[in-house]
Amino acid sequence: MTSYSTAVNKRKFDDYAVNGDLVTSAAVRMRKDQSTLPSSTSTAAPRHHHSASRFPCRRVQFFIRLLSGSSGTGNGNGSLVIQADSSDTVKSIHKKVECITGIPISEQRLIYKGKQLQWEQTLSQCDIQNDAGLHLVGRMRSTGHPQAWSLINDLVSEIFDHCKSCNPRPSSRIKTRLSEFLSMTPRHDETQASGHLQIFLSSCAPAALVMLYMSGERVNRDIADESIRQFINSSKTVLPRVIHLQCVHIVLEFCKLLNSAAGVDDALYGLCRSSLGGIVEGSGIASWERRSGDSKVVIELEDVFPFVCELAGKISRGLEMSVGENAITGPSLSDVRDFTAFMRPVRNLIGDYVENCSPIAFPLKEEGTLQEVGTSRIFGMWYYRQQIKSLHDIYFDLLEKVEFCLKKMEETLALKEKGEGEPYALGWSQYLAILKEINGISKLYKGSEDVFWDKMRQRRVSLCFLIVRFAKRSEDHQWILEHKEVTNFEARRHLAMMMLPEVKDEYEELHEMLIDRSQLLSESFEYIAHADSESLRGGLFMEFKNEEATGPGVLREWFFLVCQAIFNPQNALFVACPNDRRRFFPNPASKVDPLHLEYFSFSGRVIALALMHKIQVGVVFDRVFFLQLSGKSISLDDIRDADPFLYSSCKQILEMDPEMVDQDTLGLTFVREVEELGSRKVVELCPNGKCTMVNSKNREQYVELLIQHRFVISIAEQVAHFAQGFADIITTLRLQKSFFQSLDHEDLDSMLHGSETAVSVEDWKAHTDYNGYKESDPQISWFWKIVGCMSAEQRKVLLFFWTSIKYLPVEGFGGLASRLYIYKTRESYDRLPSSHTCFFRLCFPPYPSMDVMQDRLRIITQEHVGCSFGTW
Repeated sequence: MTSYSTAVNKRKFDDYAVNGDLVTSAAVRMRKDQSTLPSSTSTAAPRHHHSASRFPCRRVQFFIRLLSGSSGTGNGNGSLVIQADSSDTVKSIHKKVECITGIPISEQRLIYKGKQLQWEQTLSQCDIQNDAGLHLVGRMRSTGHPQAWSLINDLVSEIFDHCKSCNPRPSSRIKTRLSEFLSMTPRHDETQASGHLQIFLSSCAPAALVMLYMSGERVNRDIADESIRQFINSSKTVLPRVIHLQCVHIVLEFCKLLNSAAGVDDALYGLCRSSLGGIVEGSGIASWERRSGDSKVVIELEDVFPFVCELAGKISRGLEMSVGENAITGPSLSDVRDFTAFMRPVRNLIGDYVENCSPIAFPLKEEGTLQEVGTSRIFGMWYYRQQIKSLHDIYFDLLEKVEFCLKKMEETLALKEKGEGEPYALGWSQYLAILKEINGISKLYKGSEDVFWDKMRQRRVSLCFLIVRFAKRSEDHQWILEHKEVTNFEARRHLAMMMLPEVKDEYEELHEMLIDRSQLLSESFEYIAHADSESLRGGLFMEFKNEEATGPGVLREWFFLVCQAIFNPQNALFVACPNDRRRFFPNPASKVDPLHLEYFSFSGRVIALALMHKIQVGVVFDRVFFLQLSGKSISLDDIRDADPFLYSSCKQILEMDPEMVDQDTLGLTFVREVEELGSRKVVELCPNGKCTMVNSKNREQYVELLIQHRFVISIAEQVAHFAQGFADIITTLRLQKSFFQSLDHEDLDSMLHGSETAVSVEDWKAHTDYNGYKESDPQISWFWKIVGCMSAEQRKVLLFFWTSIKYLPVEGFGGLASRLYIYKTRESYDRLPSSHTCFFRLCFPPYPSMDVMQDRLRIITQEHVGCSFGTW
């Protein structure tokens, strides 16, 4: 497998640290042997003391991060560069610091790797290597924020008192001081707030808190854990967002310190990393052009990219674990979320250069100058070449790993279909989110996106399973919808349904309707068209006048009946296709009713609500209507069903011999005759259309204009109002268009109409349970024999009587929300069967013979009876 681990391992966590006031400039590099701390039970000094002579004496250079405002001069960025012998004592270093800064030795504390260094220790005993980074904690020398400095000094002193105590006790004073510090942060002045927060860093308070956290005492560790968590969480809730963004360097400091001291698997480090990811995701990162001139730069790519590498490595290992012999785990939710948070600004930054140039091609130039590469945008890609290379390695590593996981998934799914597979692996739940990030990275590199989607086509089965099983409403699935050819109907339907409001089981306020069956369409219009769309999204409560039945079954019946009325050609709203009477498009002549546009808005609302409630209504849209709702153009082939005669005529015009067309054999001009309110009028398809003859050169334009006028212009208002009504339920016109774009035309057919096949008695029987009866009872045997002999239409009526469903989902009975039930009653044999449509229950007494049962079922399967029977 392709691996980027070698490249990443050469670049330690702090290699990206940038020298500056708010970043730990002392920790420029972290060596491999510095990645872990001594045991938390050990003291600051080594367990066995050796004389300095036991260690070879050598010169080391290291950095000490200074307090802001100290009088010394180091490297010009808040740090001292110190050179000493490895046999020198810590006390001698304190003296050097005093000489440079004027800070008395008694007020100095040096912290390294979460431990306070003791005076009698040598640098070698403290394991201080070249380029090590130490933190100096002391008292303020001068400041423009005296109260804040005093508070933080007291905080640091409190921390050191806890560290020195032989018997520390639980205390809330540290948490209280942190809360006071946050409450003192200026809310309306970003500059003042920045200076205030800078004090927290400059005083090395993060280092002191991490030192307390790494203490061998459990009490101290708990105090530090609670305090750091409180600071991280409270800063987000207490401070205004623009001020909270300025905490990014404090959180970054905690991350670096905890990474070094506690490791990447530490829970507190994970919290800090997640918080940092959230801030960076919201604020973005600065490009190289801004880094030197913008004082408000929040954070840079060099600060963020180590986390990307760290998390990519953890996800890669998690993917491997999710397909191992004991695949009980996989990539963690927190790791994937953090990876997503850090990747978004990284991808946006690099994507800016890609957008202005072109996708990045490999190999990259290793050397270059601004003159050689030409523009600043291209120079930016050269400037970030190391990160761009590493991200490219991450892309191929994760893609290879996840493709292997999808392959194993398909093997498991195939076994499960045979009843041999193991339960679904927990690690699968994060695959879809990982794929989304891989796809985002692929857009940056030339040819990589094609590679990604080629692999997804090969793993279509597992991808579709992930979509249906793990895609959530709160997530953005546009990346899949843009390539819906790699999905199946079930996946596309799932993605589309998540755009609609979710039907809730319990409603606080239902939109109530009391409908007279004899005035079904007009009264339904009044209830739906004039209702607030928000109330419709909350839920519907339906009753028919003078009938006791209520509940979901009655609602299903109402949806079916009102849709039959809306699409009834006699109401002049929609026209049925000549060769398929189930298929409809808006009627250009609908304006015979002054309220026709309001009725189209009403129709859009009803169809959206039917889809939302997953009710098949037995009608489908013609292709010309579907394409316009999707925001797409219409071609000649698209009108084949809507107007077969016009389709055939246009085909003949386009296929005729050019000479015959030019000889005016057709005698056509750019006009169209339209019948409107009983009269005919001529409409010009273009300026001066009456005088423009159709010839071999302009016949394609003529056909296109004819189609546009017949199926677009003439019904534009109707389509627009239907779309607006649909958008009222789905919330926006943009989402309405996305809904239809996410589906194929045949998908919408299946969702609106349901199964095209005849009702299967075997499938029906397999999804029916019994209460009071047993499957072996003669009444049950008679029942299924009678149903098996019914006509297709009688079965539909029986199903409607039983469930208020006349058209099954494409999955058949398995696609219903519940199994069906047959209940035994104690009523007289002369009673007809009854139903509880809400619960899919059919009830009848133990009829004495098959003939009696057949007679009773014959009565309820008459169309006019089956559509109005049922109790509740």
